[in-house]
Amino acid sequence: MVKKTREHIKSSKNRNHKAGNYKSMVLYNDDVNSFDSVIDSLVEVCKHDHTQAEQCAYITHFKGKCDVKTGKFDELKPMKDTLIERGLNVMIE
Repeated sequence: MVKKTREHIKSSKNRNHKAGNYKSMVLYNDDVNSFDSVIDSLVEVCKHDHTQAEQCAYITHFKGKCDVKTGKFDELKPMKDTLIERGLNVMIE
């Protein structure tokens, strides 16, 4: 069994990203939604666990944006649309 290092996994993800296989869904900060509503939406729509959703909410609040999900465009699009319906500011990049 080959043991993968973090660097190997990270470079592998970057190659897939650059090749266009995967996209990132980015959540942008706003002054409208509460932390609880953002956390609940990430748990329900993106299937984050509570801790992961909470961390994404804090990163978004303090840094202005956060990659909340990575995947193929066809997988991310329905999640993005649902999050937008809930009033979140989300883009696929």
